[in-house]
Amino acid sequence: MRVFVTGATGFIGSSVVEELIGAGHAVTGLARSDASAATLAEAGVNVVRGSLEDLECLWLAAKASEGVLHMAHNHDFENVGRDVAAAEDLAAIKTMGAALQGTGHPLIITSATHAPTEAEDGDPGYVRYPSEQATLAMGAQAVRSMVVRLPPTVHGDEDRTGFIPRLITLAQEKGQSAWIGEGQNRWPSVHRRDAAHLFRLALENGAAGSRFHAVHEEGIPTRDIARAIGRRLGLPAVSIPTQQATSHFGFLGHILAMDIHASSFETQSKLEWTPKHPGLIEDIAAYEC
Repeated sequence: MRVFVTGATGFIGSSVVEELIGAGHAVTGLARSDASAATLAEAGVNVVRGSLEDLECLWLAAKASEGVLHMAHNHDFENVGRDVAAAEDLAAIKTMGAALQGTGHPLIITSATHAPTEAEDGDPGYVRYPSEQATLAMGAQAVRSMVVRLPPTVHGDEDRTGFIPRLITLAQEKGQSAWIGEGQNRWPSVHRRDAAHLFRLALENGAAGSRFHAVHEEGIPTRDIARAIGRRLGLPAVSIPTQQATSHFGFLGHILAMDIHASSFETQSKLEWTPKHPGLIEDIAAYEC
């Protein structure tokens, strides 16, 4: 299959590209910069130069494909803002979906686990909720459209910018690894290579209108995560009072306080997906610090 991938050089996207090529698919990747283009070319990927704002470029690349995996998202929230990034995302999805209209070809977008199960719409206030709804509605235009929801912790080798590396860096700066309050709130997780395998299975076998959860561990208490980081660094692990969360963690305080539980029972059943790579706690022990 000829597959167009946005976000192909990202932490997750690069694993997806490797998975697709290994399965015999021909991959075309979107590249904003010369460095990204060189990385893709070296990996055996056809390169399209452009960005998510270049809707004509997206339309042409999607039109020339037999399937689209949309994994890019503008995370420069400080300069762009979440609402603007969400509007760009929605416009890109609608454009690529229009290019696939009537073909029956797959369009898979990336979202987050903002609902406990795949059957639930989730939080209408979630920034990518409109993108999810627009994608699933494309099934009526003969697009095999699907949503893959990722947990807050997608971990694995070469992770440099995710939440776990940031928590490790913060623990090193503070001299202690901390959780908030009792630390019983939970984070789901998945290894990036298991997530990449799921994307390929969805591309090849997923049904139109499906929501899939790329979740291996359904909910790890944040206290366990902090203790694992403390063991890895040889630092004490402590509780931080809720009222001190922002001063200690900065913007991570809000995220670390979230309680998220998500199941992948339907995903594993429908796609015969079985995660096999290390869990988060085991992986933290192997992180390069």
